[in-house]
Amino acid sequence: MTLTERDLRKLALPIVITLGLLGAAGALAWWTQDDARQAGLERNRAAEAKSRIEQRLRQFHSEELDLKTRLQALQHLQSGGILGDEKRLDWMEQLRDTQRELHLPGMKYEFAAQAPLSGNTPGGPAWFTSPLRLQLRLVHEGDLLAFLDRIQQQAKALVIVRSCKLAPPAGSTERHEIPVGLAAECELDWLTARLPGKKN
Repeated sequence: MTLTERDLRKLALPIVITLGLLGAAGALAWWTQDDARQAGLERNRAAEAKSRIEQRLRQFHSEELDLKTRLQALQHLQSGGILGDEKRLDWMEQLRDTQRELHLPGMKYEFAAQAPLSGNTPGGPAWFTSPLRLQLRLVHEGDLLAFLDRIQQQAKALVIVRSCKLAPPAGSTERHEIPVGLAAECELDWLTARLPGKKN
């Protein structure tokens, strides 16, 4: 089939319209693709912003929990009398009161000079130890446990028992002699803490 000039003139308008429609369709497809790309970028930015907000919230909750834990620890130190300067006179009175309450036959004690603990962390409470050498005369070994338990529960310090030795009292070396009671010698650390910036 051969197209004449007249046929070409008749087809010119539909061809132009078709080309225009194809161009419009191409432009629309490009615009839609670009719009989808922009929407994808917006979604990614929104997801990143959401992730940052969630991370900040997690960090906030973690810091809040850490602060609550530290506050509870500080309140425990304050309520237990552990926070502050050593209360050596109170401690000595408590030792004597406990000896009397438990009816122990004898007691000698000596506090060494207070010293900072090694391993104190900057920014946290500074811990100090007041070492105590304690000698007790006991009726039986249960007296020692009762004495130490009462001291640890009631002291205005954190009391740590480092060592204890039980032995028959001095002077009961005769073979036929039955030792009356026991002698105990203990090493204890009385710990106190001070907040940063607090001086003696």
